[in-house]
Amino acid sequence: MAESKGALIAKTVQKHAGRAKEKLLQNLGKVDRTLDDIFEEHLQNFNRQHQQAVRLQKEFNNYIRCIRAVQTASKSLMEAITEVYESGWSGHDLLYVQAQNMEMLWQDFSHKLGDQVLIPLNTYSNQFPEVRKKIEKRGRKLVDYDGQRHSFQNLQSNAAKRRDDVKVTKGREQLEEAKRTYEILNSELHDELPALFDSRVLFYVNNLQTLFSAEQLFHSESSKVFLELEAITDKLATDSQRGSYKKSNNVKSATLTSHNGNPPSPTNVQRATLAGLPAGTLYRVRATYRYTREDSDELSFEVGDTIRVVEYDDPEEQEEGWLMGIKETTNEKGMFPANFTRPI
Repeated sequence: MAESKGALIAKTVQKHAGRAKEKLLQNLGKVDRTLDDIFEEHLQNFNRQHQQAVRLQKEFNNYIRCIRAVQTASKSLMEAITEVYESGWSGHDLLYVQAQNMEMLWQDFSHKLGDQVLIPLNTYSNQFPEVRKKIEKRGRKLVDYDGQRHSFQNLQSNAAKRRDDVKVTKGREQLEEAKRTYEILNSELHDELPALFDSRVLFYVNNLQTLFSAEQLFHSESSKVFLELEAITDKLATDSQRGSYKKSNNVKSATLTSHNGNPPSPTNVQRATLAGLPAGTLYRVRATYRYTREDSDELSFEVGDTIRVVEYDDPEEQEEGWLMGIKETTNEKGMFPANFTRPI
């Protein structure tokens, strides 16, 4: 066993030495080399394709890391916002729901980028090293073939003088074996390299479409969340301007706007709050969601409908998060959820 292993090592060393000598002679122009212009073109395309895949993989890995960092930052920010947004403020519960929606959107976006974009990209990139090994093996077998070809040429010249037919026969067999080994690899790569190069188009179409679709969906849905969050704070601003969150023994007087430190007269209030609006209107809102009434005293509306907000006939009937209004298109009057609308 030891002798066999030693012989194998010696044979390997001899083969490496023979290749090194052959390549040196070729580089010095002492011997010719087998050329294949078509293969060289395939090899250039492969090298360019490999480099582009490696760069895309690197940049997308970096992009994923940044996305996940922003995801973590977004979650922390929304937690802080929900903490400062007091439970007694209008839209508190809805704000919490939208914060949860935002977190789920980030999670879904991050998972899609990882599972549907990055994993296929890694699979695509991982095929290049194996093909590279085959290309390098083909290069070694080509050197072996050229070396055997040159050895046989020398053998033929010397054998012609010595008439050594046995060496010529053996040399021819070695040459044919080296040629056959090289041509098998060469033929396979002549098929595989252009097929791999052509595959890039369909791969990038699918991969980039998945990326852009995930981006579009995330930004579209997240913009809706932020629109809702904006409407919540707009409503808070309106309530604050009306004095809804000021401490007062008289709820009605708390809604009046101060005028030189004193409550304005009814005439002044009407000018300040009802300019251009029908009498009794506090302000106007536009529906951001469709709502179908569940009780006879409620108001149904479609997205985009405009509603005039008015005072409750009996202030004690007012419920938190609900307003009383008149739909402008039909003049119907009823209660409706404030978070389905935004002030205008």
